[in-house]
Amino acid sequence: MSNSIESFMKRVIEKNPGESEFHQAVKEVLDSLESVLEQHPEYADAKILERIVEPERQIIFRIPWQDDKGNIHVNRGFRIEFNSALGPYKGGLRFHPSVYIGIIKFLGFEQIFKNSLTGLSMGGGKGGSDFSPKGKSDNEVMRFCQSFMTELFRHIGPDTDVPAGDIGVGGREIGFMFGQYKKLRNEFTGVLTGKGLAYGGSLVRTEATGYGLIYFVTRMLEDRATGWKGKKVSISGSGNVAIYAAQKAIELGAKVITMSDSNGFIVDQKGICLETVKRIKELERGRIREYTNEHKSAIFKERFQDVWSVPCDIALPCATQNEIDQNAAQALVKNGCIAVGEGANMPSTPEAIEIFLNEGVSFGPAKAANAGGVATSGLEMSQNSIRLSWTFEEVDKRLKTIMDNIYDQCVITAEKYGKKNNLMAGANIAGFLKVADAMLAQGIV
Repeated sequence: MSNSIESFMKRVIEKNPGESEFHQAVKEVLDSLESVLEQHPEYADAKILERIVEPERQIIFRIPWQDDKGNIHVNRGFRIEFNSALGPYKGGLRFHPSVYIGIIKFLGFEQIFKNSLTGLSMGGGKGGSDFSPKGKSDNEVMRFCQSFMTELFRHIGPDTDVPAGDIGVGGREIGFMFGQYKKLRNEFTGVLTGKGLAYGGSLVRTEATGYGLIYFVTRMLEDRATGWKGKKVSISGSGNVAIYAAQKAIELGAKVITMSDSNGFIVDQKGICLETVKRIKELERGRIREYTNEHKSAIFKERFQDVWSVPCDIALPCATQNEIDQNAAQALVKNGCIAVGEGANMPSTPEAIEIFLNEGVSFGPAKAANAGGVATSGLEMSQNSIRLSWTFEEVDKRLKTIMDNIYDQCVITAEKYGKKNNLMAGANIAGFLKVADAMLAQGIV
């Protein structure tokens, strides 16, 4: 890292103390940009870096709500409207006890470049709350979501800021928030994506991030002159991304052998039965350990971090940030893993990524590999705008085209700037260039 970038990074840390995830996300992008900044002095003159790391707007608010016993609780809500150079702010809402301003800023910063890579007109934003839906009744979740939206509604809109789901926010939560927005604004608009099909949602949206991840990794494997057939795949997580990545990988001939949640992970060397996982997680809202009650070929282990010690050919981290550390990366390499595709946001630490790149493991970075979710959200926005719905096949075809285009951008841009075969650098640079040029064109705003 050059002295100028290093000093800039120090200023970011000083200005945003205690926000380690945000610091990590910014540093990852900056480390890719040295040659870009040398070739484009106009970015420095216009203070593009200084502007791009500063959110356009940060909103923090309280969320009072009442549980089924009449007790009042107060949570904290966030919406970071980070950058609108390419379009309305776009990014998910995360409901999880770990949520604080630093995590929302990291996610929003990543979203800027991810959305840029899709080629759709979307800026970057993110939001959420330190509320946990786990263990809450539907009525408790509804009351929380209505209180959350009672404040958020004044800051969002179909041409301003379009939230979606993330960890802890699925179809149930989106439905409750959409209903409250509609009531408060007295209008039916596409202000949220991930909606139910009956009220403006898009086919493939549920599957999109997982499917998109597989489409991206398919290209990585093709460049290694191989494919999915016969490969053992380790997946972390058991939410939408993990389930539908597993589904598509199995369709293409792979054997998925692990899945996890916050309590631990399962290993089934015969191959995960996805129908059981979907029933447990989507219908019963149960825990992954319950899988072993029905499948005696599977074992459950409590330390979910150890999922990466299971030998596999392909690793798909689909749970949360920084789940693959240096030790996990070393274990994957030692056990013969040839490709890692990030389904979660920033699931690999910088030390892990360095190991993958140095050891010749094909590495698909999150802002490219998991862009399928927001890409299909963008397609949902398009359908809402024209008041039409496309078929599953139409949306899936558009999704695959977008993921192929993202892969091509990463490869071409990486080579152009002297970082051949480094998809992470290619994604960072390609995403940055489009946003930077739009910011230049729009003046000092």
